[in-house]
Amino acid sequence: MRFETRLLHFDAAPGDPYAPVSTPIYQTATFAQESAVELGAYDYSRSGNPTRTVLESQLARLEGAERAFAFASGMAAVRAVLSLVPAGGHVVAGDDLYGGTCRLLSTLVRSQGISVSYADPADLDAFSDALRTDTSLVLIETPSNPLLRVADLRALAARTHAVGARLAVDGSLLPPCLQTPLALGADLVVHSATKFLSGHSDLTGGVVAVADETLAREIAFLQNAEGTALSPFESWLLLRGLKTLALRTERQQANAERVARFLAAHPLVRRVHYPGLPGHTGAALNTRQARGAGSVLSFETGDPELSRRVAEGTRLFTIAVSFGSVGSTVSLPCRMSHASIPAALRAERRLPEDLVRLSVGIEDADDLLEDLEAGFRRARPAAADQGEVFAFPASSALLGGAHPSG
Repeated sequence: MRFETRLLHFDAAPGDPYAPVSTPIYQTATFAQESAVELGAYDYSRSGNPTRTVLESQLARLEGAERAFAFASGMAAVRAVLSLVPAGGHVVAGDDLYGGTCRLLSTLVRSQGISVSYADPADLDAFSDALRTDTSLVLIETPSNPLLRVADLRALAARTHAVGARLAVDGSLLPPCLQTPLALGADLVVHSATKFLSGHSDLTGGVVAVADETLAREIAFLQNAEGTALSPFESWLLLRGLKTLALRTERQQANAERVARFLAAHPLVRRVHYPGLPGHTGAALNTRQARGAGSVLSFETGDPELSRRVAEGTRLFTIAVSFGSVGSTVSLPCRMSHASIPAALRAERRLPEDLVRLSVGIEDADDLLEDLEAGFRRARPAAADQGEVFAFPASSALLGGAHPSG
């Protein structure tokens, strides 16, 4: 079956004599056992729950994984992956990562003596130089958050495996209908299921999908031992959200492409980061290894205060730290999702203080463009009073305009 069909056709309730078409919520903490010396398929929901089992089986199918595991949050999923690193081990991480991931890495450095090297995975040679014989894990995002850099997964996997390490890819920006890193050589895939997999801003969850049974056993042990599994109700919500993943993604991506073209031609925008624009340095690579550029993008205005006023001047783009929902959101990464990274380190990693990140939803694209232009007008009321009005770009010829994407 093709991906869109697989989203809807799966065994919703294995073994249930009533054959429900929607997976039941097994909202129970524990399960009665037939005897005191033999346990059944389920005994305690921390260790396993039928609703979560259906969800995890479906996630594994969608990712092309040996097994998948649902966690209580994206950070719990990341923590499980980092738990694979032995005390005193070495991690190579991308230098454009979600702020919470960076915070966790810095905590591990202090508490477990794990050393972490940061490098740009889009620069394959520089990233390879950071690999060592004692490297046990490589953790990257592609596209990265929030600068939308694209890394060559096949090449990174080959170089990671050459030193005996595992490659973990945070694919939160591109759901499996657009990119499947395991098929490109990754060992583990992490998602914040709060984002595109759920798509409705109504649950917090995380996913780890793995390529082989050895990894599956290790992650299963950690999920059970640390008690970080997703609850039955959230598992059901995520199963429901997954059914519309392809439809949502198609509409969001189409809207994001129009928004990116609009921003690339806007006189108040200095740079747009979106791999769906031909001028993006990772556009060709993203086309080779993914089936789209997604619906998250970022842009620079050259002025942090102007960026703040633009974000606060929109009405349809809700100011929020998350992304991936059916509703559009706007954020200032340096003040919100990545604020936990010290300012000096943000500067070292070339994270612009004026950066604005957009997550484009399923609204009417024309309404979104009008809302953005209104946000720019409110940010510069004097210009608007003088009649400076920007016309929405209608032609794809603007993709090669004077405002380069990054």
